[in-house]
Amino acid sequence: MNRRTTLLIAAEALAWWCALAALWLVLISTVDTLELVVGASAAGVAALAATAARRVVSAR
Repeated sequence: MNRRTTLLIAAEALAWWCALAALWLVLISTVDTLELVVGASAAGVAALAATAARRVVSAR
């Protein structure tokens, strides 16, 4: 894996994280520190899973 590929993967994961974190913020009723931490963590895990899944599917 070269530097360009690594940057593209990181950019894709960041884009997924932004979209999923924004969705979380739209869906919760009250925004407090705990909700932000949980939402950011859940979005991070889901972003990594989405990036990995897309790479597996496109590698076929």
